[in-house]
Amino acid sequence: MIYLSDETIDNIIREDLPYGDLTTWTLGIRQERGFMQYFSRQEAVLCGTEEASRILAKMGVQVTSSLPSGQLIQPGEVFLEAAGAADALHMAWKVTQNLLECCSGIATKTKRVVDIVKAANPAVSVVSTRKSFPGTKQLSVKAVCCGGAFPHRLGLSESLLVFSQHMNFLGGLDGFIPHIPELKAKVPEKKLLVETDSLESALRLCQAGVDALQFDKLSPEKLRTAVAELKAVNPALIVLAAGGIDERNAGEYAGSGVNALVTSSLFFAGTMDMSVNIGPV
Repeated sequence: MIYLSDETIDNIIREDLPYGDLTTWTLGIRQERGFMQYFSRQEAVLCGTEEASRILAKMGVQVTSSLPSGQLIQPGEVFLEAAGAADALHMAWKVTQNLLECCSGIATKTKRVVDIVKAANPAVSVVSTRKSFPGTKQLSVKAVCCGGAFPHRLGLSESLLVFSQHMNFLGGLDGFIPHIPELKAKVPEKKLLVETDSLESALRLCQAGVDALQFDKLSPEKLRTAVAELKAVNPALIVLAAGGIDERNAGEYAGSGVNALVTSSLFFAGTMDMSVNIGPV
């Protein structure tokens, strides 16, 4: 479970509801008692019901039933029901629907990619980058996890990943390699992961003692050759594939022998087609 602060929940509400619902107020139906039912028009991996329930509660709406995030739902299946005053129901309606459609879209796409990868090679993991749309990371990461994948990097603070842009300040690959023992000694509880785009540099890094290598934009065929050569040098080496991986090619990459596929595509799924019934009690 990923916890969103009250401030985050309040900001989600505030984006759509700065001054109340003018339409409900003008119609004079604010205090009428009503119900609300959420359902999907598509098969979907559900995500966001816990956050939607918190939004409803802040609006004074009582949730009467709810399915948990991560559950696979069928078209027409009611997954969340609530009751309250008409103004509260209408104020909570679209903000919760939008949250559920976006989060469930990411979770559903993630499951599709994971299913493709596991069918090709059950030992390969699918992991997401830190390149989610700004301001949505907590919900995006939760959705990815609900779909069966895991975060590759949550941010810059918890992992050691060296890019060529870092090496530029050390004199390139030749200048970086002598620093590897020192780096590993400074943070011995962390794995040293280095990105590369060629087998030649990967072999040098592998021989120098890095824990993991991330290949950027290598074809599945070239990766298959690279993994075989690298594992012959160090069978414990972790190898990741990154760059342009999505539903279309995930199966091919899963068959290359890598340990995990790193992708940003999960975050940019389309929304699910969900709907809400609202009516008087």
